[in-house]
Amino acid sequence: MVKKSSVPGPPTPSRRRLLRIAGGATAATLLGGAGLLASATGAHAAQDGFGLRIVDRGEDDPRMKYYRFATDAIDWDPAVNVLLPDDYAGGRRYPVLYLLHGGGIGQDFISFDRAGIRQLTAGRPIIVVMPDGGPAGWYSDPVHSNAGPRDWETFHIAQLLPWIDANFRTHAEFDGRAVAGFSMGGFGALKYAARYHGHFASVSSHSGPASLRRDAGLVTHWANVSSAAAELAGGSVYGMPLWDEARVSADNPVEQVERYRGKRVFLVAGTSPSPVDWADWVTETQVLAGQREFRDRLNEAGIAHEQYEEPGGHVFRADVFSRDLDGVIARLRAA
Repeated sequence: MVKKSSVPGPPTPSRRRLLRIAGGATAATLLGGAGLLASATGAHAAQDGFGLRIVDRGEDDPRMKYYRFATDAIDWDPAVNVLLPDDYAGGRRYPVLYLLHGGGIGQDFISFDRAGIRQLTAGRPIIVVMPDGGPAGWYSDPVHSNAGPRDWETFHIAQLLPWIDANFRTHAEFDGRAVAGFSMGGFGALKYAARYHGHFASVSSHSGPASLRRDAGLVTHWANVSSAAAELAGGSVYGMPLWDEARVSADNPVEQVERYRGKRVFLVAGTSPSPVDWADWVTETQVLAGQREFRDRLNEAGIAHEQYEEPGGHVFRADVFSRDLDGVIARLRAA
């Protein structure tokens, strides 16, 4: 059993009561600067900057660092875990993997710590950044929110990414960054890699949807419904009842295939979700179909990629992630 991180969780648990089904293995997951340079040596505590003000921190663990921020982008204080390599104290710079959690109740910046990320990365020369993304934030700035700011895309890309580069010894360049995620986070990884083409050299989607419009836009509808219930107090990511069609197309991996050219692309989905678990079956069936559609588009465009189909349903496969991590490290600039 993996020991749970001792750092505190999000301070507003009431936001989670709105969504009854667990996000890691249910349909909810799919359908669910200045003054900072010295701290980047790792010899000093991390500093505020880039719109982020540190309101809580845990820096005693030699590998796992925890920070909670006040930010105008989110109206509660989101957190991040930053997992350093075993030999980070040696003074080298490292590539970075941004690892995005799934959606639903109980899914947050600690999710991958619960899943054994410390053991999975032991001895590997890479920094892993695991931020909050909301129970149904969909790694997006929503079209409309009734719950105050929930601009997760702004928080991750405009604020957290440069804050990490300023406070840790990273390779702050295209070939120094990867993005990956599970379920909703797998979609977020694909979205960020396309929308921010020059930011990430490798992208991995573990049971994450890759097509927003198939089956009458089932994933888009679920993003709207789940975000309205669990994140935005009746608002929506893409607009209801009418979608912001330009936003959907900009976020849709199968419509942005050329944005993956020159990147390492890794996809995995399950082929045998439980026939007696409706949520598992619907979720992974949709994920698999969408990833196959995306794979076909990549093949048509002549874009290299890895696509795997594994037994089981909508679960995080630690063994597959370990294999993926080897590929991430091989693609990125070495420490």
